[in-house]
Amino acid sequence: MTTAEATVTDPPRIEADNFLNLLVVDEVRAIRDACREVAPTLGFNTSLADSAEHAYRQLEGEGIDVVLLDLKLPGAGGLDALRQIKARCPGAVVIVVTGYASIHSAVDAVKNGAYDYLARPFSRDELKLLLERVATLLNLKTENRMLREKIKSKQGFGSLVGHAPEMEKLYRIIAKAAHSSHPVLILGESGTGKELAARSIHFSGPYRDKPFMPVDCGSLVPALLESELFGCVKGTVTGAAPSKPGLLAIAEGGTLFLDEVGELPIDLQAKLLRAIQEKQIRAVGGTRHIRINVRILAATSVDLERAVSQGTFRRDLYFRLNVLSLRIPPLRERRQDIPLLTAHFLERQARASGQERVLAGDALKVMLAYDWPGNVRELESCTERACAFTSGPVIHARDLPGDIPDADRSPSGAPAVSPKIIPIADLEKLSILNAIAQLNGDKLQAARLLGIGKTTLYRKLKQYASRSKPALQPDSRPGNRVTGSCTWPAFSKP
Repeated sequence: MTTAEATVTDPPRIEADNFLNLLVVDEVRAIRDACREVAPTLGFNTSLADSAEHAYRQLEGEGIDVVLLDLKLPGAGGLDALRQIKARCPGAVVIVVTGYASIHSAVDAVKNGAYDYLARPFSRDELKLLLERVATLLNLKTENRMLREKIKSKQGFGSLVGHAPEMEKLYRIIAKAAHSSHPVLILGESGTGKELAARSIHFSGPYRDKPFMPVDCGSLVPALLESELFGCVKGTVTGAAPSKPGLLAIAEGGTLFLDEVGELPIDLQAKLLRAIQEKQIRAVGGTRHIRINVRILAATSVDLERAVSQGTFRRDLYFRLNVLSLRIPPLRERRQDIPLLTAHFLERQARASGQERVLAGDALKVMLAYDWPGNVRELESCTERACAFTSGPVIHARDLPGDIPDADRSPSGAPAVSPKIIPIADLEKLSILNAIAQLNGDKLQAARLLGIGKTTLYRKLKQYASRSKPALQPDSRPGNRVTGSCTWPAFSKP
């Protein structure tokens, strides 16, 4: 197989839920073809190389998870190639391939960092079993990284907050994306937290100690945006006296986050595409090319596929950015996270002002019923304004901003009728029972999504059943769901 055969013009599209990248380095074409046939059925994207030098080039451009390495490559010793691969890609799992007569070489390779070995000739079933084992190992590592991040934040993953199933799926994708070098396209409505997702990707992976440089592509005029990204030579841009480097150079070794990339002018799209492909840039007004090593994360709230069809966004740039994509769900699709998000914002306000405030049940009901078109950003603003408007430690429905509708809200200035503060223990009870109801009685799944142990869940259910008098009385009003003797607002979509 020649180098040209293994070269891929456009990067492969990676499935968001599960992606692992396999590099097969073997001079025997039959082995390469067998791996290319078997690996995709196990969730691997497969790259091929027929020499050590070609493999090194592949490692530079791709986030490789697994390497299948022939120990008898032409022009390079097997152990030397193994050491080079581990040095260039320390997190990669290396499986060595050798003949029966050279098993001792495979043992030496394992001592030098290889995960396992395959003795040639081997069957497709043997290859499949070994790749399945490696995939399980890597997925467990990803889950462990995600759990460590959740333990750190206690409320979500990285800077993101929420325990809804949609967010748990998102955390799994971010945990994998964080340890890849692929570009990521982050999709979501305005205010959902796309930059927080980008920061979680950057600061959860090997780039955490390198620069994270965000730029809003829609906030600058084209001339300034070009100099901001690529830099400029003195006297080229009006108002810019000294020469200055661009963000693509400043972020060397780290991450450049292109917020609202759909607003990027079409001529700058071409220049950005060239920079991503060639890994070099030229400053505005300059003549010298500068090599760059930057990971690109991009976000948009517009439909880029439609923009491509309308000719306002380059198709080739779209494919370059959309190697891996993730979607941030709008707040209306994860209403069960509203109490947790509100508590997070109230705690932050308390640290800033020194005054603690709690949310009354009537205010929580209003917030759960609202669609939040501005998403988490609007919820944060609402919480801040409510803290500013209320004169006491308790936030009622009447303290919420007037643009949040509520048919039952008391007239302005009038006290709410029988305001009720729900104790934390009762909110916990409502959360547990609601989760079980939504999951059709699946208590183990409910415990996992709530972030508690199954023993804790069963103990609390036993406590609830033994209470003769419930803390909250049944309520059959429309919009409330009743289970046993407890009531809570429905979390279904409006």
